[in-house]
Amino acid sequence: MAPPSRDPGISTAHAVSPDSGEHWTAEGAWEVAPGVHRIPLPLPMDGLRAINVYTIQTDDGLTLIDGGWHIPVARELLDASLRSIGSGFGDIKRFLVTHVHRDHFTMATVLGRELGIDVALGLGDQPALELLNNSHELTENPFHAVLRSAGAGVIAEEWERLQDVDEDLRPLWQYPTTWLDGDHEIPVGARTLDAVHTPGHTPGHFVFADRADGLLFAGDHVLPTITPSIGFTVPPVPQPLGDFMASLTKVRALPDLRVLPAHGPVTPSTHERVDELLAHHETRLADSLALVADGGSTAYDVARGLGWTRHLHAFDGLDWFSRGMAAMETKAHLDLLVARGDLVSDDSAVATDGVVYRVVTAC
Repeated sequence: MAPPSRDPGISTAHAVSPDSGEHWTAEGAWEVAPGVHRIPLPLPMDGLRAINVYTIQTDDGLTLIDGGWHIPVARELLDASLRSIGSGFGDIKRFLVTHVHRDHFTMATVLGRELGIDVALGLGDQPALELLNNSHELTENPFHAVLRSAGAGVIAEEWERLQDVDEDLRPLWQYPTTWLDGDHEIPVGARTLDAVHTPGHTPGHFVFADRADGLLFAGDHVLPTITPSIGFTVPPVPQPLGDFMASLTKVRALPDLRVLPAHGPVTPSTHERVDELLAHHETRLADSLALVADGGSTAYDVARGLGWTRHLHAFDGLDWFSRGMAAMETKAHLDLLVARGDLVSDDSAVATDGVVYRVVTAC
């Protein structure tokens, strides 16, 4: 899921993918390389609209990168799209899931259990799955504590009012059959994919690099038109933005590859896009530091002073969900500024007012 961050990329709403010659969400199985197809599947939300699932054909069957959100319309479209290239659910041998978010993982885990398909997921996302599988034992939404630490208690209250507490989602969060741990090679037919651990968007995020064909199955790590959400993770981690920027630098050290993103069109250069993303976050860090210097004390205060989306919408004009994501992402920026020595933080009032930040003054 992507946040309402400002980003210099082209507009997602008007992005045409070169493999189809149509808007990137257009239905179909679009060939991006010999034996590799991109299948956009719908999402039940207004923002992102679709997720790209990628199929890799081998003599033994199909490997799918990500699975989609398990909703009936997406399941039916995946079936129809596979049939359009002469395959079906019975040909799927493995899912390589980039990370645990619902739009990537749930179709894979449901089909995996039904059909005996291997489902692989990054080990760093195991704590999130454990939390989700024990959600019936929780006394509150785990994101609420994160929001309160950001000084956004009013948003936590609104999320509490809006959440559906009756739906049992555990069938969508079954454990994978394989955990991905550390950087390693994965044979896929005649191909070799480099599984590269890229924490940041989630702790267990992986990308898969096909160096021979010059492809990066990028998940949500490198998106061509938006920035992935940062800080929208439970259990929370200390430095999600620091992890993300380090992972971007790690991908930048790979050969320049074609970006096969989870959301948005296929684009030609990982190097170009990674440079844009790193520059974007450096700008965001500078803007956040300036707002603290001007009197902002919590992540919520700072988020309200920033512009959101490429159109720089005011924070208070966002919907409640986007406001929460914005506050958590802003906290990730402030925490990185603390780690860099530009800010200090005081969490003594976190339960009531959130973590308070102030600029480090020169002696």
